[in-house]
Amino acid sequence: MKLYDAEFAPSPRRVRIFLAEKGLTDIECIKLNLPAGENLTEEFAHKNPTCKVPVLELDNGTCISEVAAIYRYIEEIQPENPLLGNTAEEKATIEMWDRRIEFAFLYPVFNSFQHTSGIFKDRMTPVAEWGTEARNIAAKFFPIMESQLANHTYIAGESFSAADISALVTLEFAKVIKLRADEQYPNIQRWYELLKQRPSYSA
Repeated sequence: MKLYDAEFAPSPRRVRIFLAEKGLTDIECIKLNLPAGENLTEEFAHKNPTCKVPVLELDNGTCISEVAAIYRYIEEIQPENPLLGNTAEEKATIEMWDRRIEFAFLYPVFNSFQHTSGIFKDRMTPVAEWGTEARNIAAKFFPIMESQLANHTYIAGESFSAADISALVTLEFAKVIKLRADEQYPNIQRWYELLKQRPSYSA
């Protein structure tokens, strides 16, 4: 298998951490330079018509994009150390939190970065006001995380899961828009220090 990846991009890092947690360390990673437009080639568009990373290319040539779909494939072929849950309740809870993180935290951080940094102005029209508002929307997720982590070791309960991966990667990427969970969020800070101790953190 091959993973089409990109330095500093949050979504590929989510997959790298997931793979590391599964012990799958022999997958070839092909780094694409996103600012240079290496993901916009006709060749890559055949792998993913939206020209986004990550993309997992299987040995038979099948290409899987979208983080949730890649998670599902990996979980199916490597069920040990489940990251998407065991029981129906666990699976639903993890997916619920992962989607909350994507829609209320990750995407707003993405939008703030894209619309305020100007890094992709050659392929989109940045709207600075929307970038500022998106940052405000992302910041509103901190109290939600703080409340959840007051009663649980991890985001979706007492076991590390894909939801923690999404939250961790978003939390760190949010630094590029100068958004941080400071001392007013002690439960987030406790959880963050716990995750940094995992070997997969450096993936």
